[in-house]
Amino acid sequence: MTPFTAVKAALSSQAIETPSWAYGNSGTRFKVFAQQGVPRTPWEKLDDAARVHRHTGVAPTVALHIPWDRVDDYAALADHARERGLRLGAINSNVFQEDDYRLGSVTHPEAGVRRKALAHLLECVDIMDATGSRDLKLWFSDGTNYPGQDDIRNRQDRLSEALAAVYERLGEEQRMLLEYKFFEPAFYMTDVPDWGTAYAHCLKLGPKAQVVVDTGHHAPGTNIEFIVATLLREGKLGGFDFNSRFYADDDLMVGSADPFQLFRIMYEVVRGGGFVPEVAFMLDQCHNIEPKIPAIIRSVMNVQEATAKALLVDADALAVAQAAGDVLGANAVLMDAYHTDVRPLLAEWREERGLDPDPMDAYRRSGWAERIVAERVGGQQAGWGA
Repeated sequence: MTPFTAVKAALSSQAIETPSWAYGNSGTRFKVFAQQGVPRTPWEKLDDAARVHRHTGVAPTVALHIPWDRVDDYAALADHARERGLRLGAINSNVFQEDDYRLGSVTHPEAGVRRKALAHLLECVDIMDATGSRDLKLWFSDGTNYPGQDDIRNRQDRLSEALAAVYERLGEEQRMLLEYKFFEPAFYMTDVPDWGTAYAHCLKLGPKAQVVVDTGHHAPGTNIEFIVATLLREGKLGGFDFNSRFYADDDLMVGSADPFQLFRIMYEVVRGGGFVPEVAFMLDQCHNIEPKIPAIIRSVMNVQEATAKALLVDADALAVAQAAGDVLGANAVLMDAYHTDVRPLLAEWREERGLDPDPMDAYRRSGWAERIVAERVGGQQAGWGA
């Protein structure tokens, strides 16, 4: 089997989950720039997601965000997805957008607020039961803005208690993915600020609790591939939220800020045996000024290209160079793979599966963009926070 043949075979097992919120309007705290044709309902978000999967062939699941994607009948929403060749993926909780959570949610000093937050998390597990989703994704904005505002250790105890209650509610095939973020919106101390804190809580909870790595949630200069390698080594990497950043959590298109970093991360995934269904490859992005669907298609393609390059690393040659202490030789093995133009390989891979070799051009020619602008008139557009 040639290296390219092996890469194409491996790529066939990759699936990249797209986020429902990326199809709606989004922006910054300064301005949300509305676009024509964006979805007005979760149903229309799935219609757009189906278009991404149709052109890429590797985006079969869609993550939901509650309450942004709340509907009366989740089983019907799951049926709507199946009819379009999709499945509903991770359920994302939201305990950061209500006034009650000003001082935190599950770590809030008031027991009543903590009970409200926990009830929402348990509601999300109920939704998982209805949709057939495997993963519950938890991100907490909880933290403090000033020294002395609250007791750091007590907040960790409250967090642990809430996570344990949610863990107990999970079904046998369900998982909890705990996300971390080193700052914002809490500016002095965040309750889950780094992978070590998330790992410690997940380790205590058990095998159904895993860490999710959002590639934008790190301080400048952080070696994210080291984190990935370590979590894989410990069997605690549950998945990724892929995006890019230049300064902080920008949620830009994955691979746009530092494509070499994305390659290095994917190499550690391949090296560590993480190229399996147990590691979820998810996008978590907000497309503020670029067209939504093309941006998501491009993001999926960027992950595919980084993965293909990572699969092309000559593991034997790298091991020989490393054992010999050949610094430049070992680096050259990685760089040779990174500089390989894998676009022709991916074009062949798509054609072999009956797909257009150029997903971006195929979308432009499909007429979908013009159709949704004409049809989605009236109603309330979906957007960040809705």
